[in-house]
Amino acid sequence: MSKITNKSELLFLYDIKDANPNGDPLDENKPRIDEETGINIVTDVRLKRTIRDYLFEYKEYNGTNDKDIFVREIKEENGGIQDGKARAKDFKESPEKILNSCIDVRLFGGVIPLTGDSITYTGPVQFKMGRSLHPVVMKHIKGTGAFASKAGAKQATFREENVLHYSLIAFCGIINPAAASHTNLIEEDVNLLLEGMWTGTKNLISRSKFGQMPRLLLKIDYIDPTYFIGDLDRYIKMESDLLFEKIRDISEFRLDVTGLSQILTANKAKIESCQYLIDERLNFVCQNGEVSLDSILNDFKTSKITV
Repeated sequence: MSKITNKSELLFLYDIKDANPNGDPLDENKPRIDEETGINIVTDVRLKRTIRDYLFEYKEYNGTNDKDIFVREIKEENGGIQDGKARAKDFKESPEKILNSCIDVRLFGGVIPLTGDSITYTGPVQFKMGRSLHPVVMKHIKGTGAFASKAGAKQATFREENVLHYSLIAFCGIINPAAASHTNLIEEDVNLLLEGMWTGTKNLISRSKFGQMPRLLLKIDYIDPTYFIGDLDRYIKMESDLLFEKIRDISEFRLDVTGLSQILTANKAKIESCQYLIDERLNFVCQNGEVSLDSILNDFKTSKITV
């Protein structure tokens, strides 16, 4: 088991079509949109839940074989939902047992409520809010439900929902080796994190999330554990012959990575290696010409992310 020694930076892009990437429960579950800019916002909590759900459903972090997810909904015998104190008691209030068993605490940290006190672990993996790289358009849809509102009614209920025509969302993240030493995070956990981001996003096959596709995942490992570039999403931008609000598919734009290429080159001496994964439908341009991400990363020690 290899410990985390390098600070790493993550850039993750995925898109969604005719669906809701992250509803706001305080606003009729509408997609979160910055009203001034039209930019779609997705919380870091949503992305972490995607990763947790994937590890629970597909990687056996479900309470068997000493592998678990600490933050998950568990029903109690009385029909209620388990609270944090009860969850800690599942592990006999042992912080060591929680860290050994729960990959989500090793990754994202958390507050462990113990009898008489609590322990807070700062998560080695932190994400900024995800933001679309373009203004989005929300569509309000009305439809007929499958059942009547009450027995004897002659008409089915109506349903309403709000979806986005299209949104390309960018997340930035950091893996901090100092915090990793406190939660016992290891490289194997990080590999599962990357798999959860990519494959977990693709496998969110619920009615509101079906239509999400991962498009780009980039991990940069730095030599200096105190240094990172930061805000990698600011170095990429969409380029299209259409108005951004009219985009409906990945084929209708290109991703301009001129800024990303320049900032990586400027920091070449500080970068140890790069890992990446790209959807084959994503097209790149650099300095007004078509380019592949492989060619941009050609001067770095690179490897493909395995999922």
